Amino acid sequence: MITLRKAQQRQCEQRNKQVVWLTFHPRDRANPLADRFGSLESLSENHLPPNAYASRQLYHDAEVVTYVRQGALAYEDSAGGSGVIHAGEFQRMTTAKALRRSEKNASRTQWAHIFRIWLRPSREGLTPSCETKRFTAAERRGLLRVIASPDSRRGSLHLHKEVLIYSALLDPGQHVIHELSPGRGAWLHVVMGQASLGDVLLTAGDGVGLMVEPAVSLTAQEETEIILLDLRQP
Repeated sequence: MITLRKAQQRQCEQRNKQVVWLTFHPRDRANPLADRFGSLESLSENHLPPNAYASRQLYHDAEVVTYVRQGALAYEDSAGGSGVIHAGEFQRMTTAKALRRSEKNASRTQWAHIFRIWLRPSREGLTPSCETKRFTAAERRGLLRVIASPDSRRGSLHLHKEVLIYSALLDPGQHVIHELSPGRGAWLHVVMGQASLGDVLLTAGDGVGLMVEPAVSLTAQEETEIILLDLRQP
């Protein structure tokens, strides 16, 4: 079973030149993807102008993975954490209720292109923590590179959740297959480019959920970047 979310079906929010695309629509109650896909609560794409602040976030118990594709994102939170996430870096943040965080494009000249994944935690009351790691383009070229996992495999970010997150950069014609164990599903998001998933052609901004499928099988039609989540079936 495949559930397709085309790029133009996402909710678009614009605030002071900042553009945020939300794959899931919490206000669209008629849509089956209104709330989440399994433990995946939210997947957003943010284009942040130079030197601009992002909307202040008020967090609940969650695990949030932030990927800065271009530019740099400076952050500061109410727990005393601060730093800068640079292009090519991924950050995992385990949050607590009422945690506040402000974010700003760290560059005065370049736009920042940011992706953020929200996951429901395995349990409430996890100790807030944060880690940031760089996964180079060479590491992600031509294959699915795990960037977050519950056992920190291959030096990936540590999740307190039975979710695997992968990133891949594919050249035209390259093919990747990710097998799904029984009871597991997947969410695939196309960051850039164009790829085929069976008979389905996916372009930048498209997302697709897979349930009761043996594998994710994808072929790049042009230079393509994807994010793939392997998680328990909704």
